[in-house]
Amino acid sequence: MFRSKSSPSAESTAGTVKDFGYLPENVFYFDSACQTLRPQQVIDAQSEYYHRYGACGERVKYAWGVKVDDEVADARKKILKLTGKSERDYAVAFTLNTTYGINLVLQQLPGKDFERIVTSEIEHNSVFLPSITWSRAQGKERVVLPRAKDGSLLYDVKKLDRAVALLSSMSNIDGRKLPNARSLAQDVHREGGLLLIDAAQHFAHGIEEMKDVAFDALFGSGHKMYGPSIGIIVIRKDLIRRLDLRFLGGGTVNDVRLNDFDLIDEDHELHALLETGLQNWAGIIGLKTAVDWAASYRPQGGNPQEYEHTLAVQLFEGLRKIKGLTVFNSEASPTISVYSDAIDAHKLSLYLGEQNIMCRSGYFCCHYYLKNLLKVPPLLRIALGLHNTPAQVEHFLATLDKILRNT
Repeated sequence: MFRSKSSPSAESTAGTVKDFGYLPENVFYFDSACQTLRPQQVIDAQSEYYHRYGACGERVKYAWGVKVDDEVADARKKILKLTGKSERDYAVAFTLNTTYGINLVLQQLPGKDFERIVTSEIEHNSVFLPSITWSRAQGKERVVLPRAKDGSLLYDVKKLDRAVALLSSMSNIDGRKLPNARSLAQDVHREGGLLLIDAAQHFAHGIEEMKDVAFDALFGSGHKMYGPSIGIIVIRKDLIRRLDLRFLGGGTVNDVRLNDFDLIDEDHELHALLETGLQNWAGIIGLKTAVDWAASYRPQGGNPQEYEHTLAVQLFEGLRKIKGLTVFNSEASPTISVYSDAIDAHKLSLYLGEQNIMCRSGYFCCHYYLKNLLKVPPLLRIALGLHNTPAQVEHFLATLDKILRNT
């Protein structure tokens, strides 16, 4: 078993990690594709809710509740602005996480309106599994398409006829995006279908690229974008009205009688039809703060996307120089996967963990693509975040190289 003889000094590894000052200097977190760390501002915003105005929203008239309502309404506006969508056409609903949101919308789509569901081979289980269950429940065709090297969906327009296209806009394996999303949306709509996008990874890595994509619903999770564990749905209002709503409860109705009820129908309240019961108010407020933080954060004085790209190039080029290591990615990305024929990825992750270096190992909920289609061994994933520094990346590369040379 590999053990480092000495630990590098804090100065050589920590660098300047603004807004993440609570991190121990000898801890190296490289698992942001699973869950990003939270800046202190987000933690403080949630604590402030609990300490100063911890009331229900959308139900009360006293000052604490009004404060909650104002914060939540502001959160919806900020998410719409982030994705470039208008309040006139789209609503923002909050839920448990990306996977729950996808199922909530997909499983309530009226099956009679569609002929098939279309997805791709590289999808996370959050997309792949719901596409299977929808197809089975509706008795409709399911089409699994390949992606190009750059992530573009390869498709015949005929397969989009009255189709529900359910796809991710960024892979959690190697960061591949969906560069033809805009034209895909146009083709899907021309053929009478819908475009549903899992943007969980994309929210932390340039979600602005979705601004000119006419998606019908887009899903994300706060815990992927420096916020709390909470789900996001950005959805066309006319699609909400089309849903065969069966998940109902408090907050979704205007009136209830013995054997009947009236659903909310006001345009500005349609989001409530996807928000059954009491919401995670602290989480929504924390998410709003995370959006504000990401917009203003300047890691080491630079642009966040440029800073992250610099780290990704450093990591990618460094990994390619390590002997006995196969890099799964074809280009630099904040998310990079690798494997070695000499040592199992799970064991490699354990050895790294003993050095306080945290990386994910396995198939990352992409079993079909990695395990059954490509038949690759379990991978080691290094996922960068804005808390990481060049010194941390260099320390990781040196440690990984030493492990491999000593196995």
